[in-house]
Amino acid sequence: MENEILTIAIVDDHTLFRSGLASLLSEFEEINIAFEAKNGIDLQEKIKNKNNVKLVLMDINMPLMDGYATTKWMRENYPQIHVLALSMFEDEKAIIGMLKAGAGGYLLKESKPSELLTAIKTTINKGFYVNELVSGRLLFSLKQEDTKPIFSEKELIFLQHCSSELTYKEIAFLMNVSPRTVDNYRESLFAKLNIKSRTGLVVYGIKNGLITI
Repeated sequence: MENEILTIAIVDDHTLFRSGLASLLSEFEEINIAFEAKNGIDLQEKIKNKNNVKLVLMDINMPLMDGYATTKWMRENYPQIHVLALSMFEDEKAIIGMLKAGAGGYLLKESKPSELLTAIKTTINKGFYVNELVSGRLLFSLKQEDTKPIFSEKELIFLQHCSSELTYKEIAFLMNVSPRTVDNYRESLFAKLNIKSRTGLVVYGIKNGLITI
């Protein structure tokens, strides 16, 4: 496995970066560059009959067909070929988006050549590559999801009524509860969402799909 030649492809719309990366990786004796492509459409043409490609280094922001769409296409049409995202974006939306699309790992373009080589080998051999960037962003994302408030059925009904012109007393009558109970629903939502007004509750409800207009 140590002396195995790993054939890869590079997909990036910046010609200078793409060519420079290909030249840099060619210095590693275990790496063979099968081809370079400028976007997903270009990749689709060039990857035909390239049965020896083990991995594709994938940029995200490209014209015509970006990294997300191209990675999904690869997963559907060439599931045996690994995808390693290589991008300048380090936000969790980009990272998680590429991982969901089917990438086995995510690396920044500013990474050292040695780390890139390690990422390529690890992704090919293990199917995935998790570095501090990926694990950190994933943990952050999971933490955000875990901290999403949980609402009772009555609170959601109350929230829906908040988007109407009904007074709190009228809402209490409709829900067949006391005005004091409605006050409790309101105060509970204020506390959970760190919101201090009825308008704020309505805006939150609409943004998060809890209120149907």
